[in-house]
Amino acid sequence: MHQLMMDVPGRRVDREMKVVGVDHIGIAVKSIDEALKFWEDALGIKCTGREEVEEQKVITAFLPLGGTEIELLEPTSPDSPISKFIENRGEGIHHLALRVEDIETALKELKDKGLRLIDEKPRCGAGGARIAFVHPKATGGILLEISQR
Repeated sequence: MHQLMMDVPGRRVDREMKVVGVDHIGIAVKSIDEALKFWEDALGIKCTGREEVEEQKVITAFLPLGGTEIELLEPTSPDSPISKFIENRGEGIHHLALRVEDIETALKELKDKGLRLIDEKPRCGAGGARIAFVHPKATGGILLEISQR
């Protein structure tokens, strides 16, 4: 599906990429069990499952919230990207994930616009999603995940 949109008033920009919405918000934690004391006990948002993503050296836990999810990320190794994030910045929001209809189209469009990508090709993420990351230097400081389910 080809979309024609107004980017700047009076300037037309062709877009192929279709962002469907916020897929999830990733939060780096030292311990999912400890973090769930807040999310489940204090807020009443129940975890629907955990999954280890060996390639990323992380265990994830999902907490559905409306049309999106909170994704808790616990490192499984000291050299995991989440371990390094926690070491440098402490626990907290790690990334924002946007759901797209077609991840290959999204990555091509972002690359064609000169944006710095961490992943030029999709990889497997938690929950069977196909994911790729856009570098924070291209997004104003936000680690952005593009996700297709």
